[in-house]
Amino acid sequence: MLLSGTHVMEGSGKMVVTAVGVNSQTGIIFTLLGGGEDEDEDEEEKKKEKEEKKKQRKNKKQDGSVENRKKAKAQDGAAMEMQPLNSDEGTDAEEKKKANLPKKEKSVLQGKLTKLAVQIGKAGLLMSAITVIILVVLFAADTFWVQNLPWIRECTPIYIQFFVKFFIIGVTVLVVAVPEGLPLAVTISLAYSVKKMMNDNNLVRHLDACETMGNATAICSDKTGTLTMNRMTVVQAYVAEKHHKKVPEPESIPSSTLDTLILGIAVNCAYTTNIMPPEKEGGLPRQLGNKTECALLGFSKDLKRDYHAIRNEIPEEKLYKVYTFNSVRKSMSTVLKMADGSFRMFSKGASEILLKK
Repeated sequence: MLLSGTHVMEGSGKMVVTAVGVNSQTGIIFTLLGGGEDEDEDEEEKKKEKEEKKKQRKNKKQDGSVENRKKAKAQDGAAMEMQPLNSDEGTDAEEKKKANLPKKEKSVLQGKLTKLAVQIGKAGLLMSAITVIILVVLFAADTFWVQNLPWIRECTPIYIQFFVKFFIIGVTVLVVAVPEGLPLAVTISLAYSVKKMMNDNNLVRHLDACETMGNATAICSDKTGTLTMNRMTVVQAYVAEKHHKKVPEPESIPSSTLDTLILGIAVNCAYTTNIMPPEKEGGLPRQLGNKTECALLGFSKDLKRDYHAIRNEIPEEKLYKVYTFNSVRKSMSTVLKMADGSFRMFSKGASEILLKK
């Protein structure tokens, strides 16, 4: 007995479905837990609830109309007094809403740039302070120590002009050091990267995605199942000591080798896998089952051979032994018992596994 959700790890077979839905084992458990109550009871309960809701609405409307009249009379006299209170309440509500709004988180790159800008700003401030101090010290040492000039009251405005000039130089150093255009430059570069990715048919909706991918040190991808059209076909073949860059013509392969190849493809693919005619005229043939096996069956069709005739001649019951594909074996093998009592085994699978054998 198989329960729904059972995984068949190996082998093939046929099954008869005996129960579905509430009658299955899962459904029986669900019913016992109280999930599958009679629908009639549920409908009656729903009707009662609807009637109760209608009554409540009618009562609310009546109460509301009486209350509205009373409120209207009371508000006529006190309308002017209520206005400032309402405005205060409105502002408080707006402030609360603003406080409750989630703050937009900075992206990784924005966070790093902010840190960098702060560090550059601090370094610029330090350098500007050092520049001002050095200029003031140099001016004072040169004027009052090297030239031995006395401090003259009449010259005080000139000295102040020099100090202001040094201060302006320090401020200039600080302003130049702060990178205002850094975020803009990065945004422009990200926009260019988005454009480049568009040329590779990669649609990037948010610029943050480029930053995220830029921070990835290793990208692990799984090629299994990434079929765009959900189809597979044979594009190259190595048959009878000859490498064909395209699907070969049947005449280019020795007849005995071709017969053995078609026999192996027909027998060593699951009998549930089939190539069906296209739904529309001029369309591609439909592939049913494992796509790799469909590619091999399609290859036999390209070689102008019919695998159905072989399968009719050798039904699944006549196969001596089938070693189905699994993740450990990484190959599938089918053993046939020949007319002379000998055995022949056909194998397909990962190249590294088969070449070792």
